[in-house]
Amino acid sequence: MTTPNTVESLEHSWMPPGPAMLFCPADRPERYIKAAERADVVILDLEDAVSPDNRDDARAALIAHPLDPDRTVVRINPAGTRDHARDLAALTDTHYRVVMQAKAETPETITAHGLQTIALVETPLGVVAANQIAAAVNCIGLMWGAEDLVAGLGGKSSRFGPGEPDPGTYRDVARYARAQVRLAAAATGKFAVDAVHLDFRDEAGLVAEVTDAVALGYAATACIHPSQVPTIRAGYQPTDDEIAWARRVVDGSEEFHGGVFSIDGQMIDGPVLRQAEAVLSRAAATP
Repeated sequence: MTTPNTVESLEHSWMPPGPAMLFCPADRPERYIKAAERADVVILDLEDAVSPDNRDDARAALIAHPLDPDRTVVRINPAGTRDHARDLAALTDTHYRVVMQAKAETPETITAHGLQTIALVETPLGVVAANQIAAAVNCIGLMWGAEDLVAGLGGKSSRFGPGEPDPGTYRDVARYARAQVRLAAAATGKFAVDAVHLDFRDEAGLVAEVTDAVALGYAATACIHPSQVPTIRAGYQPTDDEIAWARRVVDGSEEFHGGVFSIDGQMIDGPVLRQAEAVLSRAAATP
């Protein structure tokens, strides 16, 4: 089997079929099917979730236990590492066509292999270069990560702790990285995936982050535990009232031929119309 070339990949650019993207260690093939049943997208992880000693076994499992390539992403190791080259070699024996490249820092390391790539921006250099990375021809989306970023800063925590203001929420540098990735993705017409909420028992914290991600136009949120999937799906699914409002806006725009009009005292113009269209798009995409 071979992976598609860049030209073919771009002609059929992949989009997340739903908002809940679940990481699954690639060296645990017994979890593959369960993950696929629970989530919209499975991210088979060859990097942080797998110890270096187990990565050869993980690549073998990746080949031997195929999942639906339309609902599967493979997280590969950072460019310049021996594991990166081995990951790419293993992918040629699968039907998978979308990778998530860990610790993406330059566009050249993405274009070098030509695969449809979600660039995982999670280092200081990656955050600074987010605009250039997003513009890479085969970069289809961006995701950001807080823990490697903070480690690269020489720090100790991406979130405020007990006794600090707003415990559990991100510190300013992490929030900056999140905003930078979202802006870079939007500026280049790519989708963005929000970072995982590591404390899978903290449902309230996940709800708050998903609510904010939806408000900012993220396409999906990554997660590490199946219990987080329903919360993510619920957060991305517009309410009945939101859908009804969006349909009124779209219908009104057609009636007024794209001109300005009002609904319940709210002035409706081009930006509001686009927000309404985004609501209907999310409603159609969320399972």
